[in-house]
Amino acid sequence: MEGIIQIKNELKKVKKNIEKNRPLVHNITNYVTVNDCANIQLAFGGSPIMADSILEVEEVVSVCSSLVINIGTINERTIESMIRAGEMANIKEIPVILDPVGYGFTKLRTDGVDEILSKVKVSVIKGNISEIKGLLKGNNDINGVDVSTADKELTKKDIFEIAKKVSKVHNCVVAVTSKVDVVTDGERVVYLSNGNHIMSDITGTGCMIGALLGVSLGGNKENIFMGTAYGVGMMGVCGEIAANSLEKRELSRLKNNILDKVGSIKFEEFMEVLNYEHN
Repeated sequence: MEGIIQIKNELKKVKKNIEKNRPLVHNITNYVTVNDCANIQLAFGGSPIMADSILEVEEVVSVCSSLVINIGTINERTIESMIRAGEMANIKEIPVILDPVGYGFTKLRTDGVDEILSKVKVSVIKGNISEIKGLLKGNNDINGVDVSTADKELTKKDIFEIAKKVSKVHNCVVAVTSKVDVVTDGERVVYLSNGNHIMSDITGTGCMIGALLGVSLGGNKENIFMGTAYGVGMMGVCGEIAANSLEKRELSRLKNNILDKVGSIKFEEFMEVLNYEHN
């Protein structure tokens, strides 16, 4: 009971810090979901800016509270911008969130992420289990940007062990999205069991988790671990509530309902629905 109360109090503090700081988030993200990411950051209490030109990324990130790097539509130009922005974020000591979309699928993606991680200290790496496992060299097994068939069979304990290794290699928090989401700093772990399978039928829910982390960590750079758990948990809880409100397979309504729920959910409802374990 004491642990549950402590977690609840920490999450409540994360929420209050978001409200107090209204974080300005610099996003260098992919053009498939950029509008969804901007809208969900606004709904979550942040203020987004999307800027990927090498000519302005240092100026932009220098006044922001966090930086989100999503490689979904990576190219040679944006790799340079991501690194330049990341280096400035490190100088300003603001959190950097990296979403290595499709890591291991192509040489460009793999080399791009490796270069980013060699030059930028990231606070959080967020991805599916195949992407996260790929970061441990020699373990690439990915199906495009989706989880491989074999990796779908991994247990939450398996996922935690992989995430823990990646966390220690890169000295950061790792968030793995799966049937049971896993958040670890290499020592502590939170398992989050919310969401609905229909969420994978619309594009962008994974990218939106990264966007939520930009807001959550932008307001809580002193508590990266719990800020990450709050952001990941928010998508699971709001996605689950939004999916349960549907009468049939209404996919466009699902996305709008998620956005509406993130913008309106009260902390008490969030905690009531949140299904978690921690160690």
